[in-house]
Amino acid sequence: MHLNSITRLRYFNDIAITGSFSKSAERLGIAQPALSIAIKKLEEETGLKLINRNNRAMSLTSDGKVLLKHVHQILENLADAGRELTELQGLEKGIINIGAPAMISTYFLPAILLGFKSAYPGIRIRLVEGGTQTLEQMVCAGKLDLALLQHDEDNNDIRFATKLSDQVLVCVPVDHQLAEKTSITIEEFSQHPLVMFREGYFLRDSVETRARNAKVSLDIQFETNLIGLLMRLVRDEVGVATCLAMIVENEPLLCVRSFDPPIHLDMAWGWKRNQYLSKAAQVFLTFYDQHSKL
Repeated sequence: MHLNSITRLRYFNDIAITGSFSKSAERLGIAQPALSIAIKKLEEETGLKLINRNNRAMSLTSDGKVLLKHVHQILENLADAGRELTELQGLEKGIINIGAPAMISTYFLPAILLGFKSAYPGIRIRLVEGGTQTLEQMVCAGKLDLALLQHDEDNNDIRFATKLSDQVLVCVPVDHQLAEKTSITIEEFSQHPLVMFREGYFLRDSVETRARNAKVSLDIQFETNLIGLLMRLVRDEVGVATCLAMIVENEPLLCVRSFDPPIHLDMAWGWKRNQYLSKAAQVFLTFYDQHSKL
């Protein structure tokens, strides 16, 4: 396709966005007659009438709507190619937008991110903390390059790599009655006041699902995503909580116990399917594979 054809497709896409020749001409920085001629030539090239023109309003024809879908894909592919070619000129440049749940961001990722930053000082990292549902939506919307998500092989919108597994555990003071048990049923867990993450976080949602299936109610007394506060509330016996084992490694007054049966946490780095994964993000995944020990 000739460069002029690419330019005409960009013009056509902009007109579809603005719904106006005059507005698009202003946005594109060209004269309106020149824009009209470009669209006329595009219609001649395709042999299709793409735009309905009248004095009151402009609209795409049915053929124009079909072409617009292909134009979006063409322009997206060109943008991906441009990004990849730019990165090939210097791999140590780029920006990675990464998402991860709060607990993993606080206790596990710092060492990985610091090591990666030391190895690739030219790559900028933006870390977003959130629940797995929110992070999945951000990945699908193109707002994140990568995110640690619940691993779901049936998800057709996201590709996964580098699976990691852990368990959701019960966190209690070392002198709590539940600490005497080697594992804790959801019925036993539900008999105590709870300090929990907000909805949308796996450490909360997985336990609520278990409780619903067992037809028991949870006595949630405090909700917070601030891990330091959550641990303080458990130490002060406001309630028991759920967590990953890593957060109590330096908490001598707290201990963890497994659920009975165990609640497994299967996560993986995910990115939007059919979307170009930047060289910087690819390098990060390789680095993570080589240095993670979760």
